Amino acid sequence: MTAVETRPAGAVGATPAHRPFGARVGAFVALTKPRIIELLLITTVPVMFLAQQGVPDPWLVVKVVIGGYLSAGGANALNMYIDRDIDAVMSRTERRPIVTGMVSPREALVFGIALAIGSTVWLGVLVNALSSALALAALLFYVFVYTLGLKRRTAQNIVWGGIAGCMPVFVGWAAVTDSLSWSALVLFLVIFFWTPPHYWPLSMKVREDYAKAGVPMLPVIKGNLAVARQIVAYSWVMVAVSLALWPLGHTSWLYPVSAVVLGGFWLKEAHGLHARAKAGVVGAKLKEMRLFHWSITYLTLLFVVIAVDPFVK
Repeated sequence: MTAVETRPAGAVGATPAHRPFGARVGAFVALTKPRIIELLLITTVPVMFLAQQGVPDPWLVVKVVIGGYLSAGGANALNMYIDRDIDAVMSRTERRPIVTGMVSPREALVFGIALAIGSTVWLGVLVNALSSALALAALLFYVFVYTLGLKRRTAQNIVWGGIAGCMPVFVGWAAVTDSLSWSALVLFLVIFFWTPPHYWPLSMKVREDYAKAGVPMLPVIKGNLAVARQIVAYSWVMVAVSLALWPLGHTSWLYPVSAVVLGGFWLKEAHGLHARAKAGVVGAKLKEMRLFHWSITYLTLLFVVIAVDPFVK
């Protein structure tokens, strides 16, 4: 499936003569998708505490956070450049900077490339080569594999495209140890299996938007019940994988207890959504966004525990 033809990106809203400096700065910041990056950093910094088994060098954390923001921001800006045609069609994205004309497509492209290069050099010089390479791999995967390759072609786009969002775990671990480990791989897999049941409830909510834009998200191709079944399956695997961190010996009792409690609440919400979908509930009563919002809380709390756990031993 391909996106439908629409108005040219940038045709709506601001013209070059009516783009105040402050609004322009805000638009370039918006290109980086700061709220998504917040979630990425939530999974990076706690892993540094776990890898250090204590408090990592504060300056190293600052350098990783800045480099991670620049890298993810570059990927997001390039994503908006590529997807500007479908962003103009979807109501949830029609106010993005390129669509409104606050930033031109060429400016967004140059900005994204500059952030990609800058972040790679920053991490390579100030942190280490491994973290720089991993961040660059995540950026290239997100732009070329997910945005250009998967998003408009398969309903499994978010499953495999989510790999890019797992990479900050590796970046954080590599920044501290200049290596990778089985513990880092477990946390990578937690986020991998978390991503689909996190995003599918949102795509259920805005299904018509994706259908209008010609993007084959799973809820567009399948019904609510089929999507809810996959959400439950991924949720159980995610919770099981999260418990695999404890036997590796990097955590105290706090982590497995917290993972069980948080996972239990997640599974309750996932099964609740499945029960409502099975009963044929539609519209607001489906309450699919409850799981979406809880998923963010779950990941945040789980990684806060990861950061705190080394101090409990």
